[in-house]
Amino acid sequence: MSSDNWRKEMEKSMQVQASLYPRVELEIKSANNNVKSQIEQIKDFVEAQVDVLIVSPIKSKPVTTAIENALKAGIPTIVIDRKIESNNYTAYIGANNVDIGEDAAKYILSGIREESTVVQITGDIASSPAKERQLGFESVLKHSKKVKLLATIHGDWEKPSIKAPLNKLLDSVNPDYIFAHNDRMAIGGWEVLQQHNIQNQVKIIGVDGLYGPNGGIQYVKDEILLATILYPTGGAEAIDLAVKIVNGEFVNKNNTLNTVVIDSVNVDLMQNQFNKLVEQQNDIEGQQEVIDEQVRAYQSQNSMIKLMIGLLILLLALALWSIYSAIKISRGKRKLEIINEKIKTQRNQIKKFAQQLKVSNESKINFFTALSHEFKTPLTLITSSIETISEQNKALAGESSFEINLILNNSRRLIRLINELLDFRKLETDSITLKPRKIDVKEILEHVLNDFKLEAVKNSVQLKVKYSKDPCFLWIDVHALDKVFFNVLSNAMKFTPPHGKIEVETIEEVDKVKISIKDTGIGIPQEDIENIFNPFVQASNNERPSSGLGLYIAKQFIELHKGTINIHTQKGTEFVITIPKGYEHLQHVEIYTDHINSIVRDQEPLKRSEYEVLALEPTVVQDYFPNLLIIEDNMDLCRLLVKQLKNDFNMYISNGDGAFKKVLDLIPDVIICDLNLPETSGFELAKKLKEDLRTSHIPVIILTAMADEDSYIEALTAGADFYMTKPFQMDALKQVLKTVLYNKERLRYYYTNKLDSVTSTDFDKEEQDFIKKMNKYLLNNLNNPEFSVEELARGLHISRVQLYRKVKAILGVSVSDYINGLRLEKAQELLQDTSLQISEIAYEVGFSSPGYFSTAFKNKYGMTPKHYRG
Repeated sequence: MSSDNWRKEMEKSMQVQASLYPRVELEIKSANNNVKSQIEQIKDFVEAQVDVLIVSPIKSKPVTTAIENALKAGIPTIVIDRKIESNNYTAYIGANNVDIGEDAAKYILSGIREESTVVQITGDIASSPAKERQLGFESVLKHSKKVKLLATIHGDWEKPSIKAPLNKLLDSVNPDYIFAHNDRMAIGGWEVLQQHNIQNQVKIIGVDGLYGPNGGIQYVKDEILLATILYPTGGAEAIDLAVKIVNGEFVNKNNTLNTVVIDSVNVDLMQNQFNKLVEQQNDIEGQQEVIDEQVRAYQSQNSMIKLMIGLLILLLALALWSIYSAIKISRGKRKLEIINEKIKTQRNQIKKFAQQLKVSNESKINFFTALSHEFKTPLTLITSSIETISEQNKALAGESSFEINLILNNSRRLIRLINELLDFRKLETDSITLKPRKIDVKEILEHVLNDFKLEAVKNSVQLKVKYSKDPCFLWIDVHALDKVFFNVLSNAMKFTPPHGKIEVETIEEVDKVKISIKDTGIGIPQEDIENIFNPFVQASNNERPSSGLGLYIAKQFIELHKGTINIHTQKGTEFVITIPKGYEHLQHVEIYTDHINSIVRDQEPLKRSEYEVLALEPTVVQDYFPNLLIIEDNMDLCRLLVKQLKNDFNMYISNGDGAFKKVLDLIPDVIICDLNLPETSGFELAKKLKEDLRTSHIPVIILTAMADEDSYIEALTAGADFYMTKPFQMDALKQVLKTVLYNKERLRYYYTNKLDSVTSTDFDKEEQDFIKKMNKYLLNNLNNPEFSVEELARGLHISRVQLYRKVKAILGVSVSDYINGLRLEKAQELLQDTSLQISEIAYEVGFSSPGYFSTAFKNKYGMTPKHYRG
């Protein structure tokens, strides 16, 4: 069985009925709607050789074979509620589901006077009740012209299964009736109707008619359901049939239970009958408890008698104790041996599993390592080819220096990431061999610092270096330490805000050298420091995506040199790297005595063109160009977008810091926004923009690398107008920009020409509400000649500048022109529909003098008010 309320009632009625037969031992198993589990339970009962098997099939076809096998094994089988695909069972008990479907259809026909529509919600169509109820229901409707079956929704007997399809169906149709194959799905349908606010318009008929607070009878009484068809559980009747079979009495193969339609007419009567039935069941249970108490008393007395007998035979027991002890010790020893054997077996299984896991993990790592090697060749070919083109064709390089540097820089970023992955693999497999040489550590630091000087200037970060007076010679692997310093300085530069400071200092002691790299950035939370050097770990306050391998590789390289790397975090972060002097601690590796003339990296540092180093400033080409705001923390992408779009838009850039304030200050015509931003997410920003009256009219285009469906749905739910994923085609982005601006112009036309007739949900409700609210406020103050734009802004709770920009963006006119236009339209109505004098109309619509009113009227309509009235 499953575990729904109807089946719980069936189990309860079986238990109550079984309690009336002292020799009946009832065992109930629930499969929780799992067909495979039910089949296994049937097999278990067959193996246990029960006297009678009662089965309520979850699905007819899959369970048929198991029931037939039970019958073949000589076990009488009673099928209850749902039939199987064959007649190989002892007896069936349940209501006639075809009659239930017919009763529902006849009940609907009996209550209608005009043509009506109905939606049918079936249970699991693989089960016999669903098939038969549908057959009975549709066979009656087929012969009637008064009721039209709009649609049939297939559920699984539970209300969540029908909510989505019914919700979708109600978007296009409004039925008069809903017939659900059970009360649970009927209540699910009522909840969907409630969402559409039509729960009082559609009548619902369910099936089951259970008693209790969550039963169909109560729902009819509460007028949630129009009616429910009683579907008796048959639990008590099944127990009676089982007892007859055990006693060898004759039983009918098919035992049909009676049903009845419960509606407002008979619901009180049915509820009273069930109340009495429950009282009787409670009385039976109370009597059973009394009997059980008497049995316990009898057993207690019997135990006392047995104790007395036991005392009499205690002497004999003592005599046998020694024999029993020997047997017990022998059994205990055997039990311990079995447990020990099981422990050995489990330990071997764990070892085997661990070895398999290790092999599997090793295979995956080898695959990604091989893949990384494969990436390096095409990336090298790309960078080499671009460098060759740049050197051989200087004219082309000059024209396309930004694009060439963009390709080179991003290729080198990929190579650095690949090298990080390969270093990680070598460190994990202990396959890295140091090649220590004697070198002044200041040379390596100076070489690395040169790569960050332009970056520091661009970000307004002060880069200070303090070296010890004498050379700091160390025996180190140059390439390993170069990567360590590069990773630490890269993190410092990444998380230090503009006008911050990075300090690098070398401190020489007797037996070691310390290198301190200190910044004034966001720091690392104290609770993260313990795990920050673990692979794939990032600080909890780091919102920028990264591999999480840099600090792990740095620590491993330092430890290979028998050094240490420590973190101190207070008003920023300080990394202190300590490396021993000499080479005695490096006896496990080969020492190289040749001198290095220059430091050569695995890859060149990133190039920065003059165009890239300069801060991105607003690019305003023409006043009449649309204003485009790009909210993106990747400056390379910002520069590319500015370069490609500046001929069609006035360009403005934000890296995400204070983005909402920038939108309020600018009120752009369109926004391109990333999802991963420093202060907030693109989802939150889009939602905030669409909910704010001052910015709700601005189209928002999401441009992101997140291509999953959940992010797409969340962005559109937040109010984004379009969602594009990276990589993207620039032509496609340009077309999207044209489309959203064209749609904006369509809205402007409707708002300025057909505001009162705009009801389509294709247009933003927030903008319609704003214009209607503004019009209402203006009409209430139309006869006030002192009414100003400032007063209107205060009434709408926005600033004068924001009101001007919003009205200009939506309507294409200034606020003053719009107010005058509204006054003249009202004056036109008064000239046509009233006999007021022209001077009275002028004052009525808020003009300070009739002369100014006549001039304004003639400028708009081409004639004076007097001629217009005729």
